Amino acid sequence: MSILISGLILFFAAHVVPMRPALRAGLRTKLGEMGYKAAFSLVSLTGFALIVYGYGEARMAGSPLLYDPPVWLRHVTMLVMVPVFVLLVAAYAPGGRIKAGVKHPMVLAVKIWAVAHLLANGDQASVLLFGAFLVWGIVDRISLKRRGDIGGAAIAVPSKSGDAIAILAGLALYAAFIVVLHEWLIGVPVV
Repeated sequence: MSILISGLILFFAAHVVPMRPALRAGLRTKLGEMGYKAAFSLVSLTGFALIVYGYGEARMAGSPLLYDPPVWLRHVTMLVMVPVFVLLVAAYAPGGRIKAGVKHPMVLAVKIWAVAHLLANGDQASVLLFGAFLVWGIVDRISLKRRGDIGGAAIAVPSKSGDAIAILAGLALYAAFIVVLHEWLIGVPVV
């Protein structure tokens, strides 16, 4: 469990820096733009690798059960996950009303993903992992609002093609996760 916790601390330490504009500006000045991006990426990827390894290790060791969700919540989770993939693609698709309306589709996707997985997983490692991402998503959204970051709302002309890309690619990615990717990447079959 200590590897998972270390990974979460490292990952979120990197992701808190953008929430602190003065700290971020100081690091950019000290390291340069490319140095800042390299350091951010290195710390984030190291934290992410520790999260993945630590979560797998905790699951294999038999993480204590904090609550036992009913089986039907797994079906709810599968349904709630559909917009997550659309939002993930919308965050990077060109234009689109989804991005303009949601403002920060990636942050919303992370929060929905975390809640959905908390519905289906009651072991200590899962609660720690998904709970940490949910808390980060809430704090990040509040931070973005306070900083006046309007995200996707800054797009001048939302395009229907951006929405079509987000919906079609998001649904295709969702289907791929259901059929093969979740088991291949996470080690747990969805169905």
